[in-house]
Amino acid sequence: MGRMKRKPNISSNLKQFGNNLRRERSAINMTQQKLAELADLNVRTIQKIEAGETNILITTLMRLQSAIACRWEKLLK
Repeated sequence: MGRMKRKPNISSNLKQFGNNLRRERSAINMTQQKLAELADLNVRTIQKIEAGETNILITTLMRLQSAIACRWEKLLK
């Protein structure tokens, strides 16, 4: 018998990413509104991302990373 692959816990990953985004945004004293403006997103979308309630596209991830100007590792760890 081979090893069983573990299914990633998507919900847990989304919550972790949201927490990371909130931490990095807060560290530079940026509001959710300002992040939404810089990333060209709706503020409600930012709220859902930070709460781990929504999955995002890689293009959205790139816009968020660019808007807060942090290293990828800080968002994706």
